[in-house]
Amino acid sequence: MATAKKSAFFAALLYVCFLVNHACDHGINQSPIDIVKDEAVYNLQLEPLERDYTATNATIVDNVFNIALRYNDTAETVKVGGIKYKLKQLHWHSPSEHTINGQRFAMELHMVHVTDDGNITVVAILYRYGKPDPFLFQIKDQLAELYSEGCKAEKGDPLPVGVVDMTELKQGADRYYRYVGSLTAPPCTENVIWNILAEVREMTKEQAVDLMAPLEGSYRRNSRPLQALNGRMVQLYDRSLKIRKML
Repeated sequence: MATAKKSAFFAALLYVCFLVNHACDHGINQSPIDIVKDEAVYNLQLEPLERDYTATNATIVDNVFNIALRYNDTAETVKVGGIKYKLKQLHWHSPSEHTINGQRFAMELHMVHVTDDGNITVVAILYRYGKPDPFLFQIKDQLAELYSEGCKAEKGDPLPVGVVDMTELKQGADRYYRYVGSLTAPPCTENVIWNILAEVREMTKEQAVDLMAPLEGSYRRNSRPLQALNGRMVQLYDRSLKIRKML
């Protein structure tokens, strides 16, 4: 028990140190931001998000400040600007980090993709309370296990999930917002290409509680405050508009 608490303490301390010393504190192109619909610039040159998601093995881990699914040697990819990025991990924030016209949502999912040379793109999905989310049913038992282990488990120890069907997360990409920002957790690396899906998914309040339950205290509300836009452009991809303009 003492070892697990010590591990959590040092992880939290490292998190704070990064906040003070890295781009989190000094960067000028940081995330998240408020997306103002009327100020987003429609870009005819933007392409659909080509997401090659199927079913793949994953592990789940309590990172102290978020719950994440990790993928090793995955074939799951997204193509952005003609470049393929491999899916490395996905994690959740409560409440949402990005806002739309000032509206904050119940939850936000970040799907982090990386190229072989280290470039990063994130696909973000916003959630409101409503119907059950089928994707979360796949990890319900593992979330319960993380919670029941509590202080007996080492934070950061991965728990096997088995094969996770990713096709549920391919929906809803007919409209998305794109801008260049940063990771929202230390070290807040910049030059991250963000793709925020305009379609808001649903989950139940019970699913949200289960998702955050393994985290301790204030980490159950793990959203970073909004950051200044600092003159950056937010672009819009809209499939229906693109089709009309091509006719």
